[in-house]
Amino acid sequence: MKVLVTGATGKVGSRLVKRLIEHGEQVRALVRDEKRAGDMLGDQVELVKGDLLEPDSLPEAVEGVDAVVHCAAFFRGATDEQAHATNDLGTRHLAEASKNASVGRFVFTSTGLVYGPKGGAQTGEEDSCAPVDAYPVSKLAAEKMLLSMDGLDVRVLRLPFVYGAGDPHINEVLPFMRKFPADMRMSLGHHDDVAQAVVRMLHAKTPKHRIYNVVDDEDPDLATLFKAVGELPPDGSDAERARIFNVRMDGRRIREDLGFSPVFPRLRDAVEAGAL
Repeated sequence: MKVLVTGATGKVGSRLVKRLIEHGEQVRALVRDEKRAGDMLGDQVELVKGDLLEPDSLPEAVEGVDAVVHCAAFFRGATDEQAHATNDLGTRHLAEASKNASVGRFVFTSTGLVYGPKGGAQTGEEDSCAPVDAYPVSKLAAEKMLLSMDGLDVRVLRLPFVYGAGDPHINEVLPFMRKFPADMRMSLGHHDDVAQAVVRMLHAKTPKHRIYNVVDDEDPDLATLFKAVGELPPDGSDAERARIFNVRMDGRRIREDLGFSPVFPRLRDAVEAGAL
């Protein structure tokens, strides 16, 4: 399968590209800086220069591909306007170009944060969404736009906190979560399992316009997450801010529909395997 990946130089995208190639897919990447992307991704990836906010640059990128995996996003630090421009409007531009090019499948990587505060309750794909911050608000808007689009085979993967495979994500987020409660549980997904979910999604014969949570079997508490990288637990001094992120994702649908089974079911499995 020939697959266009956006966000191919990001944390999720760069690791996904490698795993798609290992699976035997032909990978094309939409990039803004071809030299930087080439140095990072290697010569097995076809590079096409373009920008989600420049619609005229997208037809060349989607021409002749079987599927699009859209990972590009503006995440941490985005203003409302920046998040909307990249995550919502940019997604619309790419989806329209894909539809016009008769792309066979469009996989959108979204986030479990679209559910909004759930008080730690386990949350499935049919549950209501009420996100608070700019990033998940823009991602939910993009989801709704894609799922209402006729003529494009859309699948949505809602990702949890993604870690592993040399990604410094856990260490980078520690200062942000330092004041969260130590016993708050967090849904996780290893990069290897995100890639597995994408591959299954690319080849599955399930109904279009389907949403899937991608998540490990176990939601560790933050004390356990901090300990995994040798840090003391958070102090719980800002439980109100933490409330926005207090959602645990139910992963049964992707297991039942697609036969998904995590390579690393629990954080400690990745730690023991040296896969952080």
